[in-house]
Amino acid sequence: MIANKKLLNGRFLPVNGQLYVLFVAYVLLIFLSYIFYIRYEGDAKKTMIVLMSAFLLLSAFSCGGGNKANSTSEQSEETAVNVPQFDADSAYLYVKNQVDFGPRVPNTKEHVACGNYLAGQLEAFGAQVTNQYADLIAYDGTLLKARNIIGSYKPESKKRIALFAHWDTRPWADNDPDEKNHNTPILGANDGASGVGALLEIARLVNQQQPELGIDIILLDAEDYGAPQFYTGQHKEEFWCLGSQYWARNPHVQGYNARFGILLDMVGGEGSVFMKEGYSEEFAPDINKKVWKAAKKIGNGKTFMDGNGGFVTDDHLFINRLARIKTIDIIPYNQEGDFTPTWHTVNDNMEHIDKNTLKAVGQTVLEVIYNEK
Repeated sequence: MIANKKLLNGRFLPVNGQLYVLFVAYVLLIFLSYIFYIRYEGDAKKTMIVLMSAFLLLSAFSCGGGNKANSTSEQSEETAVNVPQFDADSAYLYVKNQVDFGPRVPNTKEHVACGNYLAGQLEAFGAQVTNQYADLIAYDGTLLKARNIIGSYKPESKKRIALFAHWDTRPWADNDPDEKNHNTPILGANDGASGVGALLEIARLVNQQQPELGIDIILLDAEDYGAPQFYTGQHKEEFWCLGSQYWARNPHVQGYNARFGILLDMVGGEGSVFMKEGYSEEFAPDINKKVWKAAKKIGNGKTFMDGNGGFVTDDHLFINRLARIKTIDIIPYNQEGDFTPTWHTVNDNMEHIDKNTLKAVGQTVLEVIYNEK
């Protein structure tokens, strides 16, 4: 709710202040009336004319000022943006629903089942869904049956924002402190499911209240099939993010473009904080500034810290390079090269998902997309 305000001499004056001004004016009117009475004593008719004229003039000013103030207030209310409230409980459930399928590694039945669930959820939330199937070659020559899932709102609009997350999970817990777990697929509650869960909650809200711009929710596959740490061959950055590389070269709509993009990766970890990732600053510093400013505005400044983080080879890198869409990465990664403690370990499960982190990120993204004109 917006407080009712009055405009006086170019500055906003609260209603109580206006009443004070009117009170002073009436007191002044009484004083002037007394002076006129003394000056024209005995001329009652002339005194009454002066009094009535002053009273009518003051009344007109009061009414006119009130109408102007009401008009100003109504305009303020019309221009105010009603940003929906991100429901962290809802997002948490969407994360859990993905994890319940088990690891979502390409070429597995769990991967197929989860993909169907995600496409179905976007359809249920009113999106125009595009399934982009692709055969992608992994670092070791493995053929991956990949699927990018895109949910579009206001597909006819040329003004668009792209929101990204990857939905596949790491086939190996190659960063686990216990070497025995290195060949175990991870559940990917944070690394994968958290970003998707946040975007599903955003999709639910967008379906209820459309922002001014068109929104594309793009769930990317085969992000985490990069060469494991124990691989003895050559390691290349293009081994990662295969789904985003394919989408950037073959967008779901010919000639697709967006004003900017936001990638969510590992946005549900307990106690996570986010700094401005290196490639994001290189390719889209203005978008970083926009998002961090929005976070601070709504009280999430402690989660979105003003420092610079390290450089991460992530989906946004190829979207910037290949699709040339300015895209940032919201990811908990610092200059020392540290992700969250559960990254690529068997401990990346629901026990370490924090609703407060989901809320901070989700609400910040909503603040950005609903204020874009």
